[in-house]
Amino acid sequence: MESRLDLRLSQKLIMTPQLQQAIKLLQLSRLELSQALSIELLENPLLEDEIIADDDMIPSESAEKEKKDDYIQENSDVEKDGSAEGTDEFNFIWEDYYGDNRNEGRDAGYFPSSQEEMPSYDQTLSRPVDLTEHLFWQLRLSTSDNKDEDIGTMIIGNIDDDGYLRATSDELSRLLNVSNEDIERLIKLIQSFDPIGVCARDLKECLLIQAEQLELKETLVEDIILNHLEDIEKRNYQKIAKKINVPIDEIIKAVKVIEGLEPKPGRAYSVSEPHYIIPDVFVVKSDGDYLIYLNEDGLPKLRISPFYRRLLRAKRGVPEPTLDYMEKKFKSAIWFMKSIEQRNRTIYRVAESIVKFQRGFFDKGIEHLKPLVLRDVAADISMHESTISRATTNKYMFTPQGIFELKYFFSTGISKGDGNVMSSLSVQQMIKEIVNDEDGKRPLNDREIAERLKAKNINIARRTVAKYRKGMNISATTMRKRI
Repeated sequence: MESRLDLRLSQKLIMTPQLQQAIKLLQLSRLELSQALSIELLENPLLEDEIIADDDMIPSESAEKEKKDDYIQENSDVEKDGSAEGTDEFNFIWEDYYGDNRNEGRDAGYFPSSQEEMPSYDQTLSRPVDLTEHLFWQLRLSTSDNKDEDIGTMIIGNIDDDGYLRATSDELSRLLNVSNEDIERLIKLIQSFDPIGVCARDLKECLLIQAEQLELKETLVEDIILNHLEDIEKRNYQKIAKKINVPIDEIIKAVKVIEGLEPKPGRAYSVSEPHYIIPDVFVVKSDGDYLIYLNEDGLPKLRISPFYRRLLRAKRGVPEPTLDYMEKKFKSAIWFMKSIEQRNRTIYRVAESIVKFQRGFFDKGIEHLKPLVLRDVAADISMHESTISRATTNKYMFTPQGIFELKYFFSTGISKGDGNVMSSLSVQQMIKEIVNDEDGKRPLNDREIAERLKAKNINIARRTVAKYRKGMNISATTMRKRI
């Protein structure tokens, strides 16, 4: 064993904080970017929003002097006359205007008589009642016993948004240290609440509750729900009719009643709000060509504060620790602005490359979408595939065909009989159109769909059709069959 020194030359990538920040900004969505810009504006005093700063600019000294001279001249005219009778502006008596009419409407019951009685802003806001609140309200009206109310509260707290109870009687019994009989009694009580079918343990119990409320107990409808739900899912009505020895017409009538029941009772009280998509890139056709615009509306436009820039340039009268702090924040602000600019430039180049590769899609629609992978765009704009992946994550493009995520334009290819390659998304669209045009009384199976695609010179296996169909949430043949 011996000790010695060796010199070795090697290359390695060091992830500096600035590089990490640039990578992080690139993969942010528009909403996340807006939040990141707001946080940076708060944390870095040298950064400011250009639009807000221009709106809040302090008037110049000359403007202030002119305003002051106008004010002095106006007051001197009033003093010279000895009164305000010379002008109409000062003849107006504001006390008479407000007079006894200030509370008009308030004393009549439209508004509270004093400012202290006015409701706060948050009390004037409203929101839809959710399922839990609706059930709590009915529980308080249905029982006055504190023990029953505690049990009912625990049961309601374990009901999901669809209206199903997601806890067993044994679990609730152990949590509350009460008997199973008390739990079942309160479950039955809540199952009588609105909406009908709430607090069921499974689909079968949910449908049975609704059938009982419709006075269909001990009927064919109840018999089918109890014993033949799986056959209903498969549309195997002949099998049900044979088992219970009932004409097929009666089975179909009972099934139509069951189909009219609500499988998710809590859906009516869903308070989910719609999520709106704001495109990051706009692609507009002009004079036969496509123009690309980055959407910067609503995002802060950053700039270095002129006040701090002058302080850094002068450096007189500024304590050394303060000067060091400002220089550090100045470098951070410059790098942050460069990272934002680099992000915008990368997204623009990626969008430009996508438009070049997918020109047929922008002109004619999804049927002309071409196979495209990240490697193709990366080679086109001389960037790494990981950069392209980050640039297309959670980014959306407005096109003449609609709004699409940037990743939508990347898909694998399927070989056609003539040697050309077709995008898998185009094939999925063709499958969807075939299913939409099929006869509802005799829907096509996966093998028949594959044969129709083969007639269009697209050779794919039956299992590939099944995979695409499931990916598009298209039901199987038996589920698509209509009565």
